[in-house]
Amino acid sequence: MTVTKPAAKPARPFFSSGPCAKPPGWDASKLATESLGRSHRAKIGKARLQLAIDLTREVLGVPDTHRIGIVPGSDTGAVEMALWTMLGARGVTMMAWESFGEGWVTDVNKQLKLNATVLNAPYGEIPDLSAVNFKDDVVFTWNGTTSGARVPNGDWIADDREGLTFCDATSAVFAYDMPWDKLDVVTFSWQKVLGGEGAHGVLILGPRAVERLESYTPAWPLPKVFRLVSKGKLSEGIFKGETINTPSMLAVEDVIFALEWAKSVGGLEGLKARSNANAAALDKIVQARSWLGHLAADPAIRSTTSVCLNVEGADADFIKKFAGLLEKEDAAYDIAGYRDAPAGLRVWCGATVNTADIEALGPWLDWAWAELKTA
Repeated sequence: MTVTKPAAKPARPFFSSGPCAKPPGWDASKLATESLGRSHRAKIGKARLQLAIDLTREVLGVPDTHRIGIVPGSDTGAVEMALWTMLGARGVTMMAWESFGEGWVTDVNKQLKLNATVLNAPYGEIPDLSAVNFKDDVVFTWNGTTSGARVPNGDWIADDREGLTFCDATSAVFAYDMPWDKLDVVTFSWQKVLGGEGAHGVLILGPRAVERLESYTPAWPLPKVFRLVSKGKLSEGIFKGETINTPSMLAVEDVIFALEWAKSVGGLEGLKARSNANAAALDKIVQARSWLGHLAADPAIRSTTSVCLNVEGADADFIKKFAGLLEKEDAAYDIAGYRDAPAGLRVWCGATVNTADIEALGPWLDWAWAELKTA
């Protein structure tokens, strides 16, 4: 089989699932610089951090009942902070259907030794949501970044739950509707759907989570970067731009740019529409090729951000060569699946990607496939 190398390339071949494509029109020269070289505790530093929090609330529609804080360590830091400070007060149910969820299970059962109930599912599937015990604290990932599978909505979360819900939403927020009344703890990082920079996490706490923090002290010691409580009360400053440790003000200015861009494309509804259009364009490519398929076979639980694909007969070596061919041609960067996932491709379809670039990717997938099959 011979396929002519395509003449046209994606204008922005950035399909990595993290860090993800910068917002269209981004340029470093467009970032505000007045806060750079200044203390993050100076008036200007705190004002810019507060602006990042305020814009996040505005774009996501986070209710005033929920606090938003910027914390160290990307989404991982935010998740770990929540698990280490609030778990242990009651039973725990962990849900895992991909590598990051499995990592939280390891932390809770091996590090915190809480003997949590674990509901597993293979890559591309999700556990039985009706089996969740909401007398427990429940920890889950909304969108499986490495499996392409997600929960369909929040209807399965009990309104009368006794435990807290802990939602790792790092590749979900800004792409789906989040039921804030059902989510007590939400975490994410800037480098996913916003196309921001890494190293910082966002921690969103509902009133039930705050009550837990102020009424429960875990049995284990907490490092400084995890401490959310002082003298039995929530450290409110964290949720007003007074970060626990020194943040990158350049990263803060970068996410402010991304959030302002999000507003310019219609806010959350605009972001969702862009992501949905990208996922639909990629699905059209998949449906037209017998050698491509979705790892998440059920469209109801298929991610519209981190879309994971099966490639007929491919092993890890084949995928490495496939992705390498496309990178060498500057046609697609970073589309090999996650190292712990089944061998396949992963194409980011979040809002910072342009649909025309997804559409332009199809012929290049054909070319790489043909090149390797005839080699």
